[in-house]
Amino acid sequence: MDEARQALGDAYYSNFLDVLAGSPPFRAEFDIGRLGALTVGELGCGADIRARVGELGAYHVNIPLSGHLDWHQGCGPRTLTTPQSAAVYQPIGDTTIDRWPGDCRILAVKLERAALEESLERLIGRPARGPVPLEPGFDISRGPGRGWTRLVRAVAEDLLDESAMLSGSLVAAPLQEALLNGLLLSAGHRYRDQLADPVRQLRPAPVKRAMDAVQQRPDHPFTTAVLAAEARVGVRWLQEAFRRYVGMSPMAYVRDVRLQRVRDELRAADPCGACVSEVAHRWGFAHLGRFAEQYRARFGELPSQTLRG
Repeated sequence: MDEARQALGDAYYSNFLDVLAGSPPFRAEFDIGRLGALTVGELGCGADIRARVGELGAYHVNIPLSGHLDWHQGCGPRTLTTPQSAAVYQPIGDTTIDRWPGDCRILAVKLERAALEESLERLIGRPARGPVPLEPGFDISRGPGRGWTRLVRAVAEDLLDESAMLSGSLVAAPLQEALLNGLLLSAGHRYRDQLADPVRQLRPAPVKRAMDAVQQRPDHPFTTAVLAAEARVGVRWLQEAFRRYVGMSPMAYVRDVRLQRVRDELRAADPCGACVSEVAHRWGFAHLGRFAEQYRARFGELPSQTLRG
């Protein structure tokens, strides 16, 4: 049992495992591999287990290959997941598998939070605030869910093959992108319609001109009036168009771009030599307390955690 806890902790999350009364003997078998920002494993315990994990800090999908899972997250209801469906877990909210039967083997997919959210932002062309609110399950017996599950199984098999093709980045990077995007197309969430009908989301040229200006010169002291001049439209038109096509005001977009530049700089910095306050000030954030709150709301962690990790 201790070895099983350690193996799951090393590959996935810290955990507490309890064998339920009347269960067959505990006999865990874990086959786990990693593909960039994803961890994929086939897991079985041979005994009826209760697993408590706490907050995951990542997105996660469990696919029963046999049997079923009984689980809940946070204050949500208990959910029964069968081999016709996938269980989907959010990065936040204490996570408990109330009953993981001994005859249930699962395909467990951990997706790093930043990677999935950045994939979504690339697809929709604008920042996505906070965790992506994925619905707690989706159908894997047909449609996109079935295709995504087949791809996960193929990747899992190759990761465990001694002659694995996925060790090369030329193949690994596109596959990682396909798995991240595939989940966003399979699971339910508030951005789903935008991904299914991207033509409807095409932005007017003035909005694109303003966004391009911010991306090219994020350190410029932009105001809404300055951005309207860049876009060659009136201030009110630009404000309404941004709310409709970007989902936020022009100045909120400027702030989000600058927050991303802060994150990029902290990720690349030496933790021993860099200072969060200096980086924040360089990108126009004068009030450090408010900056830290905005940063955490945007990325799910404090800037100091980004710098250390």
